[in-house]
Amino acid sequence: MSVTMRDAFGKKLEALGAVNKKLVVLDADVSGSTKSSYFGKAFPDRFFNCGVAEGNMAGVAAGLATAGFHPVINAFAIFIALKTADQIRHDFCYNKLPVVIAGAYGGLSDSFDGASHQAIADIAIMRAFPNMEVIVPGDNKQAELALDYALLQHHPVYIRLSRNDTPEIPVSEGFTSKAPILLKTGSDVTLAATGLTAQITLEAAALLEKDGIKAEVFSVPFVKPIEGDSLEKSVQKTHKLVTVEEHSVVGGFGSACLEKLTKSGVPFTWVPIGVQDTFGDTGGYAELLAAYGLSAEKIAEKVKGK
Repeated sequence: MSVTMRDAFGKKLEALGAVNKKLVVLDADVSGSTKSSYFGKAFPDRFFNCGVAEGNMAGVAAGLATAGFHPVINAFAIFIALKTADQIRHDFCYNKLPVVIAGAYGGLSDSFDGASHQAIADIAIMRAFPNMEVIVPGDNKQAELALDYALLQHHPVYIRLSRNDTPEIPVSEGFTSKAPILLKTGSDVTLAATGLTAQITLEAAALLEKDGIKAEVFSVPFVKPIEGDSLEKSVQKTHKLVTVEEHSVVGGFGSACLEKLTKSGVPFTWVPIGVQDTFGDTGGYAELLAAYGLSAEKIAEKVKGK
């Protein structure tokens, strides 16, 4: 039976709690949804339900961090990004506090609750803060590794999580470095995807292969910083970059790639695939992904159209 990313992350928190006595977890009264409840049941003395008051939750976490603890705050990504932005900027980032910010239900994954609960601007917000790292895992293994990594840092780290089942990405164990993970080699176009869209993009590459288009595919969990020269070398070869993200195309992963690669001076065309500067709709998750161009078929059509 498949395990959702939120379940995998919650179980990982619980496992780490047994060996890391400085780990504390805070939630905004949604632990049953975020699955931080696993940690809460195992370690009630180190779990704090701060109620539907995300800003206060972040403030408490900042205090705990200054007292030598390593807090993880876990709530819906949209409310973490918007309601705790003040505390994240002034408390976490300005003071370089070691707080892990786990944004659950990222992207369109809270599909049936519509625009009010869908996080399609959180990456843009979080990566704009100095001293912040941003990780968007593509599968459960990457989510677990992201938490391992974040708890070793001495600055804030934002981890964006999905609500849904996550097919395993080949070679996701390569997450041991911050560099983009090469999933498939090709020579005609570079496809760079972050989060759950990496697996979908790999499926799109298989469709393109049938039409004689050889795509090079990367999974890019580290959105800030984007490290390594693998993307640059790929774009030097293909001269075409397609970025895929479950996020607004304004200020997100695609923008981060563009900022990095334009510095190289290599000429290339850029095709951003994501939510096109609009609010999300309500409906089934797969249907919403397709509606915003994030199905394998839609990605392949976009690539061929360019």
